[in-house]
Amino acid sequence: MDQRAGAPLEKRALGSTGLMVHPLCIGCAEIGDMPDTFTYSVEEQQALDMVRAMFDGPINFLDTAASYGDGESERRIGLVIRERGGLPAGMVLATKADRDLQTGDFSGDQMRRSVERSLRLLGLDRLQLVYLHDPEHTTFEAATAAGGPVEVLQRLKEEGLIEHLGVAGGPIDMSIRYVETGAFEVAISHNRYTLLNTSAAPLWDVCGKRGIAAVNAAPYGSGILAKGPRSYPRYAYQNVAGDLLERAVRLEEICARHGVPLAAAALQFSLRDPRIISTIIGMSKPERITQTLDLATYPIPDDLWAELATVPPTQQDPDTNRGS
Repeated sequence: MDQRAGAPLEKRALGSTGLMVHPLCIGCAEIGDMPDTFTYSVEEQQALDMVRAMFDGPINFLDTAASYGDGESERRIGLVIRERGGLPAGMVLATKADRDLQTGDFSGDQMRRSVERSLRLLGLDRLQLVYLHDPEHTTFEAATAAGGPVEVLQRLKEEGLIEHLGVAGGPIDMSIRYVETGAFEVAISHNRYTLLNTSAAPLWDVCGKRGIAAVNAAPYGSGILAKGPRSYPRYAYQNVAGDLLERAVRLEEICARHGVPLAAAALQFSLRDPRIISTIIGMSKPERITQTLDLATYPIPDDLWAELATVPPTQQDPDTNRGS
């Protein structure tokens, strides 16, 4: 265990699941080779090297989805799971049940097909944690109807194919509605709790009251707060301009005056929130693990946090802040 990293490597309970995870979680979307989303491609050998580094590294929590590369992320992870003779002991691997990306089918039957394909691609006989993914692509009524996605996922849990259920979506009001059903033990929000956007805060509050584990994804806003707004003016996987870009530049300038990487402040903004159990950071190269641990432990003075607070984040959904 890398003692240098301190708190980011101290495991904590993932809500009521009984799973123990690190405050850092490695996101595996990039290794699914999704150039339309991330603006770059990840070849298979690089992805396999990344998975091996994850399995050998100090972070025990991994996150993927059936939709990442339409199964390619899971397939590549599965190759290394088979290579190792199974998932390494102590590793927690979460995936997500998705709609059919070709037809848009979001039925209960599709949830079963998605989970069964995930089991097959990963080479596992059960899944530790499965999220209902992107339910904004259906209606709450359809998702919670008899025989619908939520009921089928609960049935798969009863059958022993899934150990724990979560929900991972976009719009916060929608996510709160799913959390309040009592069907889920974990909730993910992405791109909605960063230095630039804190619209997920009400979701974290509801999760805390209900004992549901809150997991924050994309603390860099999908890249702008890691690579810098001048070199990567994209938020939530879309080009941005106007006020959001201007605020990102101001944050970068403040951090530069204090000699602190913007990425360190962006990551620790999530890590220091006591409501958040784990923070998902997408990675596609082995060296990113050490770099992320360095950012997670970079010394940040209190006066920097105070100055960053003078650039208030928006409470609007990030979809409303997109430029052309």
